[in-house]
Amino acid sequence: MKAAVLRAPNDLALTTIPTPQAGPGELVLRMRAAAVCGTDMRILTGKKTKGVRFPSVIGHEFAGEVVDVGTGVAAFRTGDRVCVDPVIPCRACAYCKASRENVCLNRQAIGYEFDGGFAEYVRIPAIALQAGNVFRIPQGMSFEAAALAEPLACCVNGQRNAQVQLGDSVLVLGAGPIGLMHAALARSAGARQVIISEPNAMRRQAAIERGVDAVCDPLNESLEALVHARTDGLGVDVAILAIGVPALANEALTLVRKGGRVNLFAGFSAGATGTIDVNLIHYNEILVSGASALTRRDYELALHLLAGEKVSAASLITHRYAVDEALGAFEKAATGQALKVALIND
Repeated sequence: MKAAVLRAPNDLALTTIPTPQAGPGELVLRMRAAAVCGTDMRILTGKKTKGVRFPSVIGHEFAGEVVDVGTGVAAFRTGDRVCVDPVIPCRACAYCKASRENVCLNRQAIGYEFDGGFAEYVRIPAIALQAGNVFRIPQGMSFEAAALAEPLACCVNGQRNAQVQLGDSVLVLGAGPIGLMHAALARSAGARQVIISEPNAMRRQAAIERGVDAVCDPLNESLEALVHARTDGLGVDVAILAIGVPALANEALTLVRKGGRVNLFAGFSAGATGTIDVNLIHYNEILVSGASALTRRDYELALHLLAGEKVSAASLITHRYAVDEALGAFEKAATGQALKVALIND
């Protein structure tokens, strides 16, 4: 089968590898849609290393059709349309027992420890089926939309940690696919207004087209002035950092009101540090949270939100490539002139 194989940092090659077969308790899917994530770009450039193998097939946002069913699998059959939560919890560690499986001590993931979606076929390991990580795609839902359940589920986790509530003013720093998902979720939660800060003109326009209340070009406009003008000088209730730039963490702290919440959602490169004014947190009683991966419950909720078009997958995927054009898909994603880039295997 054709696959995009990561051989080393900055060394992604389109090649032919053996087509997987389903062992006991396993499935093999014909990948139908697999989206390129910002994390995939960090893996490619060597900025993210945990769980990454060489050589391997990366890609953790995907959906497909069952083409091979291993012995002992009764819940799925050939032809089923499915998508997969790629993060597989051990279900036995202290965090899993405390309902925090997204930070499982022993978690494994498809696209990391197991080969992922940037190939014509994907083997789903038995432990993923045992854990309940495989979901049927709702009737009428596209493979493309289902492939976005994973990133949306991560945003669901971040929104929960940020405690977005009815009537909140929400600031999202970054209008890539993740930032736009956060904006859509905040509106669904009843936010009074959503403000986006984004230096990329194409992405600012995408935010406007998707109904945010205000956008700012932080390179040429004062984000602080805009926020204060729209919040009676108090600051927003919630600021979500949807781009992995550590220097923006302190800016987020300056833009929330007293008692506000800041969520550092985006992943940062290993060893990246930033300087913050700790007195902002102390005297303003700001709550700061992070966001790590997703739970199976988050994934199921995200799948329903996409099926109900609470978040529009069709408007997020802007560029599509065949599997044998995978290198071009990564090149396009790296330009910043796309929202979601997907590999499609019709």
